Amino acid sequence: MVRGLLRTSNLPHLQNLIKRDPLSYREEFLQQWNHYESIRQIFQINPAEQATHFRELVTFVSQVAKFYPAETSDFPSHLSSLLLGSYGSLPPDIRHSLIQNLVMLKNKGVVTSFELLKTLFPLLPRTTSSSLRAFIRRTILTDIKTANQRTRNHKLNRAVQAMLFGMIERGMSGAVLGDKGKLRNNPGAERSSDSGDEAMWAVVLTKELWKKGVWDDAKSVAIVASGCFHPVTKVQSASLHFFLGDDEESEGSEDESEDDTVDVKSLEHKREVKKKTRSGDKKMRKVLKAASKKRKRKGAGNTPNFPAIQLLHDPQSFGEKLYDLLQKYDARFSLDHRILVMQLLARVTALHQLTVLSFYTYALKYLTRHQLRVPAILAALAQSVHALTPPDALTPAIRKLAHEFVHPGVGPEVVAAGLNAIREICRRQPWAMEEDLLGDLITYGKSRDKGVMSAARGLLQLYREVNPGMLKRRERGKAASMGLAQGTQPAPFGYAEKPAVDIEGVVLLEDHLRTHGEDKPPSDENDWEGWELESASSDDSSDSGGWIDVESDGGDHLSVSDSEDEDKKSDGKLPPNEESSTDANRTSTLATTKILTPADFALINDLRLQAATKAVESGGGSAAKRKLASLEAAKKAADSSGPGDTPTFVSENDILGPRKKAKADYEERMASIARGREGREKFGSLKGKRKKETASSSTNREKARNKPIMMIMGSKGVRGKKKQSLREKQKRLRAHIDRAKKGHH
Repeated sequence: MVRGLLRTSNLPHLQNLIKRDPLSYREEFLQQWNHYESIRQIFQINPAEQATHFRELVTFVSQVAKFYPAETSDFPSHLSSLLLGSYGSLPPDIRHSLIQNLVMLKNKGVVTSFELLKTLFPLLPRTTSSSLRAFIRRTILTDIKTANQRTRNHKLNRAVQAMLFGMIERGMSGAVLGDKGKLRNNPGAERSSDSGDEAMWAVVLTKELWKKGVWDDAKSVAIVASGCFHPVTKVQSASLHFFLGDDEESEGSEDESEDDTVDVKSLEHKREVKKKTRSGDKKMRKVLKAASKKRKRKGAGNTPNFPAIQLLHDPQSFGEKLYDLLQKYDARFSLDHRILVMQLLARVTALHQLTVLSFYTYALKYLTRHQLRVPAILAALAQSVHALTPPDALTPAIRKLAHEFVHPGVGPEVVAAGLNAIREICRRQPWAMEEDLLGDLITYGKSRDKGVMSAARGLLQLYREVNPGMLKRRERGKAASMGLAQGTQPAPFGYAEKPAVDIEGVVLLEDHLRTHGEDKPPSDENDWEGWELESASSDDSSDSGGWIDVESDGGDHLSVSDSEDEDKKSDGKLPPNEESSTDANRTSTLATTKILTPADFALINDLRLQAATKAVESGGGSAAKRKLASLEAAKKAADSSGPGDTPTFVSENDILGPRKKAKADYEERMASIARGREGREKFGSLKGKRKKETASSSTNREKARNKPIMMIMGSKGVRGKKKQSLREKQKRLRAHIDRAKKGHH
C-alpha cells in the first residue's frame, strides 16, 4: 500500500495496520498519541466536549498499547486517575468505556491484576448503574479466580485481602445506630463510610470467593469476622449470615438474575394472551425452572458454615466481643438481629468450648412464654452449653425454664418446648439439673399430649444413661439399676474422662479380616480414593513392603505359670463364659499393624450395625435397641451429608418436638393438589360423556332422576297435573295407550 493513501483519521484501519507491522507505522501512532494527549486535557476541563472522539481515541490506544510500551507507559494511570478522581462528572458511556479498556489492558498484559483491582474496588460503592456494577463485580471475581486457578497466587491474595481489610476498617470509627427506626448518617463524613457500602462490598466479595472455593484460609474468615463488629447493621447482618450458613443475597449485590417474587400465574397468563413462539416458550421454561430451583433451595434449610467457624482467630476474644456488642447495643438492635448475634455466639461457644458465663445471665430475660421467636432463643441457649460449662451458671436458666414453661397453666406446646429445651441443656451438662426439679419434670411423662409425654420420657431416658443416681429407684430402669449395683458412677464435673485405649469397633474388623482373609496392604489405592496423601508417605510404604511378621521358633520360649488356669489360657483354651467376656473386653492390635483407610472405617460402621442388629434379635433389651437406633441415625446422617461435614447444631424443631400436623403453606397445598391430579384426565367427571359409547352430555330426563322430591313436587309440570280435569286426564291416558301400541308393533 502507498503510504500517502493512508488516512490517519480512520482509526480502525490504522489499528489493523499497526497490529500487522508496528515498527512501520510508529509515526502514525505517535501522531494519534499526541492527538490523544491534547483531547485528554480538553476532556479534563470539560467532559461534555469531545466525549465521543475521546472514547474512540482511548479504545484505539488500548488496542495497540502493547506494541509501544515506552510511549504508553503512563496510559493506564491516565485511565485510573480519570475514573477515581472524576467519576461523578463523567458521562455513563465514558465510565463504561474506560473500565472496559482498563480490563482490556490487563488481558493484554499491559497492567497487572493488582493495578486493575486497585482501581475497580473503590468504584463498586460509587456506581449507581446496576449493569456497570454487575460488570465490575463479575470482572473482580473472574480475575481473582483465574489468578488462583492452577496454583494459589499468594502475592495477589494478600494484596487483595489487605484492600478488603482497609475497606472495612475505614468505617469502624462510626457510631452504632442500630436497625430500629430510620438510620441517620453523620453529616460530616463521606457517604461511602457512613452507609457502609464500602464495607458491605468487602464482605460480599469475600463471601462470593469463599463460596466459589477460591479462598478458604483464615484471612478470609478474619475479613468477615471484622465485619461482625461494623457500626452499620446491614454489614453486621451480612457477616453473621456468612457464619450461620444462610445464602441470603445482601443489599450490595443487585445483579441477581433470579427474582424472589416470581409470579408464576401472571407469567402463564401473559403466555396465554400473547403470541405463541418457541423463544417465548423457552424463556418461560427457563424462568419457571429458576424460580423452582430457588424455592427448593430456600426450603431446604441452611447449613452452618463449620469450616469458617473453625478457622476463627482467637475464638474466645471473638465470643466476648459478640457478647459485648449484644449487651451494649441491646436497645438499638431489633429482635431478629439480636437473635442472629445470639445464634452465632452460641455456635462459636459450642464448637470451641468457650467460657462466656455472662451470656446465660443475659438470656434469662428472654425466657418467657410470651417472648417472640422464643424457640430460636431456646435453641441458641441450649447450643451454647458444652461439657466445660459450669453447672452453677446453668441452674438459674433451668429453674426459669421450668417456672415459665412447665406448669399446668400453659398449653401443651409450651410445656413440650420447655421440657425439650431443658433436655438439650442437660444433654450437654447433666450436672446442671437439681434432683427435686428432675423428679417434678419426669411426672409429665403421664400426660395425654403426645409432645409433652415424649419430651418428659426423653428427659427420663437421658438421666437413665448419664446419671441414674438422681432418679428414684423405680424410675431408673433395669440397666441403670444393675450399673449402680455394680458400683458404676458418672464422673463429677471437672473430672477428666478415661482416655481411649482402642478404636470402637476395630475388634469386629479384625475378626472379619481374619475370617474372610481380606487383610490387604495399607497402600491400597482403591481404599484411599478421594483422599489426599503425601507422595513421600506412599513411597515409604512401597519401599518398606509392609510389616514383617517374625515368628518364634519356640526353642528359646519360656512360659512361666503359677496355676493351671494360666496354663489353659496360654494354650488358648478357655471356658465359654471366660472366652466371651475376654472377646468383649479385649484390645485389638490391628491399628498398630495396619493403616486404617476410609474404606476400613466404613466397614467398621457396617459391622457395628450388624452386631447391634444381632444383639436386638437375640433379646438384648432396651439398651441394645437404643444402640441400634443411634447407629442407624448416624449412618443416615452420614449418607445424607458429605464426607467432611460436621453434625448440625440444635434447631428450632428440636425444641418444638413432635407436634400435630401444621397448616400447610401455599407451596405444600399446590404440591398436594398436583399429586392428586396424577393419573387422571384434566377436568370433567367420568360420568355422562366418558362412560358412553358416543360421547355426549346427560339428558334432562337423566338429570331429573337425581333431583330432590320436594323440588320435583314444586315444579310446573307436577302442579299442572294436579289441576287437570277428568276429561284432560282421559285424553292423556288414551294418547299414552296409542303410543304404547305403536311402539309395541
